[in-house]
Amino acid sequence: MVVGEMVQEVDLAVLGAGPGGYTAALKAAELGIRTILIDAKPKPGGVCLHEGCIPSKALLHAAEIINTSSAAAKFGVHFEKPKINAQELRAWKVGVTEKLAQGIIGMCKSAGVEILTGHAHFDDSRSLKVQCEGESAVRIKFKHCILATGSSPTKLPKLFKNEKDMSSPRIVDSTGALDLADIPKKFLVIGGGYIGLEMGTVYAALGAEVTVIEMTDGLLPGVDRDLVKPLATHLSGVFKKIYLSASVTGLEDTGSDVKVTMKGEGVPTEETFDKVLIAVGRRPNSQNLGLENTQVEIDEMGFVKIDDQCHTADKRILAIGDVSGQPMLAHRAMRQGVIAAEVLAGKKSAFDNRAIPAVVFTEPEIAWCGITENEAKAKGISVSAAKFPWSASGRAMTLAEPVGQTKVLFDPETTLVLGVGMVGARAGELIAEAVVAIEMGATLEDLVVSIHPHPTLSETINEAAITGLARLERQKKSAEKQQPARA
Repeated sequence: MVVGEMVQEVDLAVLGAGPGGYTAALKAAELGIRTILIDAKPKPGGVCLHEGCIPSKALLHAAEIINTSSAAAKFGVHFEKPKINAQELRAWKVGVTEKLAQGIIGMCKSAGVEILTGHAHFDDSRSLKVQCEGESAVRIKFKHCILATGSSPTKLPKLFKNEKDMSSPRIVDSTGALDLADIPKKFLVIGGGYIGLEMGTVYAALGAEVTVIEMTDGLLPGVDRDLVKPLATHLSGVFKKIYLSASVTGLEDTGSDVKVTMKGEGVPTEETFDKVLIAVGRRPNSQNLGLENTQVEIDEMGFVKIDDQCHTADKRILAIGDVSGQPMLAHRAMRQGVIAAEVLAGKKSAFDNRAIPAVVFTEPEIAWCGITENEAKAKGISVSAAKFPWSASGRAMTLAEPVGQTKVLFDPETTLVLGVGMVGARAGELIAEAVVAIEMGATLEDLVVSIHPHPTLSETINEAAITGLARLERQKKSAEKQQPARA
C-alpha cells in the first residue's frame, strides 16, 4: 500500500455512471447496500447522456422541426426557410444534458450514493485503485463490484493515410459529430447503421449534402427489410448519395478538406468532403481496467461473459450494459442494473425478458421488439406475419405521414404474439405496447379486443392483428371446404 493513500471500504462499488451504472447504484442504495459510484468523467450519465442517446435526440428534434415546417407546404401552410444558428443549437443541446446530469447527482445525493471521479483499475477481485485528477489515488475495498463501463466508437486506423489524420477535426466519430462544431457543405457518413443514419438525418436537415457509404447490400443491416424499405426510399430523396456494397479505402486530411478513396460498383474512386463521420459500430470498454487481475472472463469480441443474473466468472463481480454484450442499448443496461442490485440484496431476480425494444430515430422512425422473421427462420420457429399499411390509417393521413407499416409476427397455431415491427412517425413511442403484449403472452385476439383510441397511430397494431385473425379464419374455412364429406 502506498503511504498516504486513502482507503475506503464499501459494500458495493459500481464502476461506470451511465444509465446502467447509476440505476444499479440507486437501486442498491434503496435496498440498503452501502454503495459508491465511480466514473472517469466529472458528470454522471455516461455516453448515453453526454455523447449518444440524449444529445442525438435533441438534434434530431431540431431536424424534425425543420423538415416538418418544410413539408407543411404540401397542405397549404408555408414557412420561410429557417435560419440555423449552430452555436445556439449546440448550447441548447448542452443545456439539456447538463440539467439531466444535475438530476442524477441530486438523486444520488438523496439516496446516499457517493460519486467518485477518477480512472479505476482492479488490483484484485476485492479492490480498485481510483486515480483522481490532481489528487492522490483512492483505494476502494468492496464486497462486490458491478462493472458498467459501457462502450466506445469502433475505430478504423487502417483507413488513415497519415497517423496525424487520426486526430483530424474533419474526421470524427459519433461524439465529434454531436459536438456540432460546424455545418459542413459536404458530409460523408461511413456506415449505414442507426448511428450513421440518425446523424445523417440531422446534418441533412441543417443543410449539408450527405453521402452514406455502407459495405453491405442494404441500410441498417440485420433489421427487417419490410421496415427498412420505406426509410431507404425516403432517405434516397434526402441524402445526396447512398452507396451500398461499397467501402472506403483511405482517408487523408488535405488541410482544407478530406480526400476519400472508395471502391464499389458505381462509386467514384476518389472524392473530397468537408467532414467525415466514421460510424461503424461500437466496442465494449473492457480493456485497461485490470480485469486480468480478477477471474472475469472476456469473449473474443471483448464482451464480459455473464449469466442471466449478471454474474461474471468472478463471484464478487457482476457486469451490466454494453460491456456485457448485445444488444448495446441503454434500456437493457438499466434493466440489468436493477437485476444486479436485487441479486446482491438476496432477491430472486434474473434477466428473463422476452422482448428488448430497439428504435432507430430517423424520419420515419423504425422500432421493433421480439423475434424477427430472419431470427425465426434461423431458429426453425414457425411464424406468420400480419401487416397494416399506414396509408390506410386516418391519423397517419391527417399528420401527412402516410409512409409506414405495422407488422405483427405470431405463432400460426396459437396466435401468440412473438414480435412486432413498425416504421413510421413516432414508431418509437408506440413500440412499448408491443413489448407489454409479448411479455404478458398476448395473442392476436388480445390485441383485437383491446379497444384502441381513434384516430391514433396505435390503432395500426390493432388493425394488423385484425388482419392476421381474418386471414387465419379464411384459411380455416378454406380447409374445411376441402375436407371430404362424411358418409
